[in-house]
Amino acid sequence: MALNIVEACVNCWACMDVCPSEAIYRGSAHFSINAHKCTECDGDYAEQQCASICPIEGAIELADGSPANPPGSLTGIPPERLAEAMREIQAR
Repeated sequence: MALNIVEACVNCWACMDVCPSEAIYRGSAHFSINAHKCTECDGDYAEQQCASICPIEGAIELADGSPANPPGSLTGIPPERLAEAMREIQAR
């Protein structure tokens, strides 16, 4: 049982301070999670603390490989509307 931080990580450091098992460390390209230390916050919190504070959708994966913050979960913009929403934002 362990979470995984992928290349989408922007190295914002937010996750490192909230990890109750101190499983997160600075890797060579981005932060990583020590699988032997990660408990997925089971027994400490109702949700994974790193995923709850991560500002990047898809940067943290659950043990099954699915994103903890899937596309649209943080912005509220459904993935199928993202391109249209970005055009609207850039036109302002």
